[in-house]
Amino acid sequence: MQEKIEQLKVKILEAVKSVNSSKELHETKMKFLGKTGEVSDLLKGMREVPKEERPAVGKIINDLRVWAEGVFDEIEEKIKKIELEARYKAEAIDVTLPGKKTATGAYHPNTLVKNELISIFSGMGFEIFEGPEIENDYYNFTALNTPADHPARDMQDTFYITEDLLLRTQTSAGQIRVMENKKPPIKILSPGKVYRSDDDATHSPMFSQMEGLVVDEGVTLCDLKGMLDEFAKKIFGENVKTRLRPSYFPFTEPSVEVDVSCFECGGKGCRLCKGTGWIEVLGAGMVNRHVLEGCGVDPDKYSGFAFGMGIERIAMLKYGINNMKLLFEGDVRFLKQFKD
Repeated sequence: MQEKIEQLKVKILEAVKSVNSSKELHETKMKFLGKTGEVSDLLKGMREVPKEERPAVGKIINDLRVWAEGVFDEIEEKIKKIELEARYKAEAIDVTLPGKKTATGAYHPNTLVKNELISIFSGMGFEIFEGPEIENDYYNFTALNTPADHPARDMQDTFYITEDLLLRTQTSAGQIRVMENKKPPIKILSPGKVYRSDDDATHSPMFSQMEGLVVDEGVTLCDLKGMLDEFAKKIFGENVKTRLRPSYFPFTEPSVEVDVSCFECGGKGCRLCKGTGWIEVLGAGMVNRHVLEGCGVDPDKYSGFAFGMGIERIAMLKYGINNMKLLFEGDVRFLKQFKD
């Protein structure tokens, strides 16, 4: 038995000499110390050893196992150190090399204009209200003084979901929801997506709109004009002026179209303003008495004004964009021009 053990020791030492990796070491270790290994085979042969000699032989075999495990542990430590050094070398980073530049995104021009508008009107005391994009006919039309047979409905080609539900054609629907649930004074700004069946270079079936509403005692058209003057100066420049032209909207009376003096030519006449010196930017007016009454607001005590603008239109004017579709195509060559 002693001779077998000495031979086994020599065999183990020879085997570990050719080991070069953790995988090879594990396989070699299992060859000798695994359940079917050669050291384990010695223990299986204990049944052939006389009973009185088994304790001594068992101790010798156990000492062999302890010695072999020590040999393998020592080799394992060396191999792990070598493999770790090789890994460090393979994964080494030259910190003197120039870093890779990471491309960063930019805000969409619509978002830039929307954030700027919210900042301007928030500075005037407006609160933000966002209504649902799927509206019912009552809030989108009827409550805004546009009954079922009213010709104003023909002005907006509507996407109907059911007979009563539709994709809102205007954020004005939000002013009804606010007036129904809040008593004056009211000063809200309602930005959001709206939908109309219209599609060309200056129109899109989906676009962004921003509606403003002020209701309080003694509100006049002069207040609207003064607020719009301040808005125009902040968005288009200090020298820009505004003018009001009579118009028609079913939910305001009187109604006006709002123009700003051309910020490109200073009002002299150019391609942008089509030679007129003025550019139309939004619609507005004094809230119709019928709309106030329908929301439970006393029109003899309170008055108000409302205004609405297309965010895409403001963006196109502000940044000189000549085709609305550029705002929806996601072309990086176009969008990166708005990066600071």
